[in-house]
Amino acid sequence: MREVRIRDTLTGELRSLEGDGEVGIYACGPTVYSRIHIGNARPFVVFSLFARFLRSEGFRPKLVVNVTDINDKIYVAAEAAGKPSGEFAAEMKRAYFEDTDRLGLGRPDSEPLATETVAGIVSLIEELVDSGHAYESGGDVYFRVRSFGPYGKLSNRRPEDMDQGEDAGSASLKEERLDFALWKAHKPDEDTSWESPWGPGRPAWHIECSVMAEQELGATFAIHGGGSDLVFPHHENEIAQSEAAGRPFAKVWMHNGMIETSDAKMSKSEGNIFQLSEALDRYGREAVVAYLISGHYRQPLAFGEEQMEEAVARVERLRNFFRDKALGAPGEGSPDKSRGVSGDPSPGAQAGAAARLEAFRDALADDFNTPRALAEVFELVGEANRGQADGGEAAGAVAEMLELVGLSTLTQPDEGAEADSEAQKLMMEREEARAAKDFARADELRDQLAGMGWEVRDSAEGPSLVPKA
Repeated sequence: MREVRIRDTLTGELRSLEGDGEVGIYACGPTVYSRIHIGNARPFVVFSLFARFLRSEGFRPKLVVNVTDINDKIYVAAEAAGKPSGEFAAEMKRAYFEDTDRLGLGRPDSEPLATETVAGIVSLIEELVDSGHAYESGGDVYFRVRSFGPYGKLSNRRPEDMDQGEDAGSASLKEERLDFALWKAHKPDEDTSWESPWGPGRPAWHIECSVMAEQELGATFAIHGGGSDLVFPHHENEIAQSEAAGRPFAKVWMHNGMIETSDAKMSKSEGNIFQLSEALDRYGREAVVAYLISGHYRQPLAFGEEQMEEAVARVERLRNFFRDKALGAPGEGSPDKSRGVSGDPSPGAQAGAAARLEAFRDALADDFNTPRALAEVFELVGEANRGQADGGEAAGAVAEMLELVGLSTLTQPDEGAEADSEAQKLMMEREEARAAKDFARADELRDQLAGMGWEVRDSAEGPSLVPKA
């Protein structure tokens, strides 16, 4: 196994994975009160592919991505939809699974639900109360922040400067405004509750992940991840709860940057969301995945039509490469001059493909640097197209690279299907609408083609139709 290093949010240092190859990874998943947007998909893609890479290197990762199905927002959204909160959360959970299944990356090893973890949550809260780190007030239970000396070590904030935000609980019931809720007493407008030593109620948000992580991975595990917007208060509070109860908790904290539109992070509260399902319909699975790994996971990533069209162009370039150099084609991978590949590969061409593959893996091992890894892919594609690398060797190496970043479907030919005249006509109408900047009409035509079983793929050479996966 090669050395794999991750930039730890807690220390700011590059930390190597330790141990015998077992790597427990807990990544915070969605609160299921609506369909997820493309920003929510970034951690799903990053941690799914990171686990895939570790597995390819001989590690034994276990990826846990929870689903929060008890939350204030669910009650509000369910009431607006006119449905019981449990039914509504189950519906949104199914939508989340459907949307993320379409990314084609498989499922995490475990996806625990908050509703299935309540007994463990009550038990941990009892420990915190008994040890003086938490207290009951009016049926709520709060964590006593000043009882935990290291509080603020993850976010590097002073407690006096902190605002616990939406999950803070009732200020009138707290000893100090810094304290945060562990348990919330049942309210008349909430249609679910669970029994506890403090009366009927439900878990607050932060305590859910402390318990689910421990139940799935143990009291200490390798990596805790999620979006950078969770550093405070969510992950800061997880550390306080777990460590105050004597659990060492996560060794490394790994946070992905936010998807941003017009200098603001994408969020439902900002009203600038773009649903994952919509992005998949409009641009295709491969372009969405390629977009989400186009920047370093720790950095913010701009989202818009321009960025998505660039992703579409990149995946089409890779498709064209494999149309030209199909895997397993006759000729043992020699460049095919009839297809426009000039010259013979240099004596070191095969070694060059192997070196590119090694550099690709080194990039992923170095703080999961996907843009640097993808640069190796396109360098090798360019060398093969110029005849500076053996076509077959390059195709094999690129295929292995693409498998590791969830894009192996680009190596397959388009199965020879041909669109009928009606589909071709609609495609040309869509192109005319786009040229006239009538994007609403263009989207309508795209959706009509999707209903007929065709996906429009745009490239520098123009649009083309391929069968929907």
